[in-house]
Amino acid sequence: MKKVLLVSMPYGALERPALGLSLLKPALADAGIPCDVRYLNFSFADLLGLERYRWISSELPYTAFAGDWTFTHLLYGKRPAAEQSYLDEILRRTWCRSEADIMGVLDVRSLASYFLEHSLAAVPWREYAVVGFTSTFEQNIASLAMARQVKHLSPETAIVFGGANWEGEMGLELHQRFRFVDYVCSGESEKSFPSLVEQIFRRGSVTNIPGIVYRAEGQSVSNGPPEMIREMDQLPVPDFSDYFRDLGRSGTASGVIPTLLFETSRGCWWGAKHHCTFCGLNGQSMAFRSKSAPRALAELEYLLDTWGVELVEAVDNILDMKYFRDLLPALAAANRSAQIFYEVKANLTRKHVELLRDAGVNRIQPGIESMSDHVLKLMRKGTTALQNIQLLKWCKEYNIVADWNLLYGFPGETRDDYRNMLKLFPAIRFLGVPVAWGPVRMDRFSPYFDSPSEFAMRSLRPMAPYRHLYPFRDESLSRIAYYFDYDYDPAVDPTGYAEEVVKYLEEWKRNPEMGSLCYDISPDGALVLLDSRSDATVRDLALAGLERAAYEYCDEHQPLSGIVRHLREAFPEAKFGEEEVLGFLGSLVANRLMVTDGAHYLALAVPANPRSAAPGMLGSPELVMLRA
Repeated sequence: MKKVLLVSMPYGALERPALGLSLLKPALADAGIPCDVRYLNFSFADLLGLERYRWISSELPYTAFAGDWTFTHLLYGKRPAAEQSYLDEILRRTWCRSEADIMGVLDVRSLASYFLEHSLAAVPWREYAVVGFTSTFEQNIASLAMARQVKHLSPETAIVFGGANWEGEMGLELHQRFRFVDYVCSGESEKSFPSLVEQIFRRGSVTNIPGIVYRAEGQSVSNGPPEMIREMDQLPVPDFSDYFRDLGRSGTASGVIPTLLFETSRGCWWGAKHHCTFCGLNGQSMAFRSKSAPRALAELEYLLDTWGVELVEAVDNILDMKYFRDLLPALAAANRSAQIFYEVKANLTRKHVELLRDAGVNRIQPGIESMSDHVLKLMRKGTTALQNIQLLKWCKEYNIVADWNLLYGFPGETRDDYRNMLKLFPAIRFLGVPVAWGPVRMDRFSPYFDSPSEFAMRSLRPMAPYRHLYPFRDESLSRIAYYFDYDYDPAVDPTGYAEEVVKYLEEWKRNPEMGSLCYDISPDGALVLLDSRSDATVRDLALAGLERAAYEYCDEHQPLSGIVRHLREAFPEAKFGEEEVLGFLGSLVANRLMVTDGAHYLALAVPANPRSAAPGMLGSPELVMLRA
């Protein structure tokens, strides 16, 4: 009986292994504890079909919790009135889903019981002394429904839950409500879970294990936060063998392109200094820690060599800036064929972007969520709109996909914030539409959640779907929920300010800009701007001397005073005034060849040949007057 089973339930992603389970298995092995991992999400995908599984797990609005809801009847029994209420209030009225969508959700729900019955019969549950469930996003209700059946089938088996849905207060309340759950591992569990398992095997006490929730005299008791992993190099290399085994056995495998998960840090170095107001990603462990470059490189090469998969997603919340000195150059020198994703901060330099490209990082999420300096300050992002745009420009130059978003509804924003964005968008349209946009959300662990009155937000309440997932009182739901609705103080209510921007983004998505704004160097040394955008006002424009120097200097956004100083240093004999420079820059802005925030200027053109261009090459020092 001294074996452990770790389970990933629907609606876990099919394309990625569960990193937490893949780390716990080798951590248990180090303690001499045998462990199996099962990806039962593949079994349900086989039953539904790949297209339908993906539809309900990732295409429907995630805050509708439609996936979670499809398992509620298996956890609570049939409740016809409550089930109809969910369909009417959430899917029909809140999310305005079509009747075809609603029938699709009901069809999935009808198959959930077959999946549960099959899984109960297919897995030898009684062989395991401990069964652990990981629960993130919409895995909670399916996991609870399965755990309830396992406990009924094998009462002596210890049921343990962990994952983002069970961190902190959420885990404590869920443990209290679902009596068949014996223990919770809250937060980082590489130390707490093996210690818990050892005590379960010994029938010992768990009262001194940090991060554990247990039951004493019928009440749920928390031992507080877990012991943080401070030395990241001490973490085991994740074991993905069970994921690839279950992927290979799945009938849906042919349609799934697997991605390796790669962890090099935890926490957020920016958030530790300036916690973004809406971010709750790091839960109770904001402190930033990272692996050494040699360890990170060795781990990545091992994963690539072992599994033969080229797609890699770093799960870090933010890239460690020291990696630009060690890990990324080492990756570039290794010259692997991996295609790597990283989350980064938007204030990178051109050299940083070039190094990302050389290291195989071909996709990033740069934390771009607005193109308004004022809104970015309200977010505490520590960047500006021009910094965001120059990063998008450099990513286009170096063939890096930059996934950016636009959020709105921040208390304190103004109509002018969005009017100014509308003026800016036509110039940057060729850089690519944001992947998503929507109102800011209140998440647990965010500053908005912790101090709502400080931001003129009030009447916090769990998002409406929670009461359809958990038939408990409001105070209980408030402890279980991760997403919250709220009201604005009337003095700062921004409702409606972003309406025109949303309409513009929707049109932008329907009609992406197929042209571009490029530059090339003519035989006589002029910088030639080539504008093939659909709304171009000047199709080609040759810039030489002072004009070329000014445009190239603004490859990175520059203040007017800095541009004038640069030109005078480069052309000491030229006679021109600040007004002439300002007029020239203004004409470029008017023709959408540059953008400005009123004080700084940023050139928009990218090289005609992105990989071979040599930026920053000054033309011959001939004296050319700046055009007004």
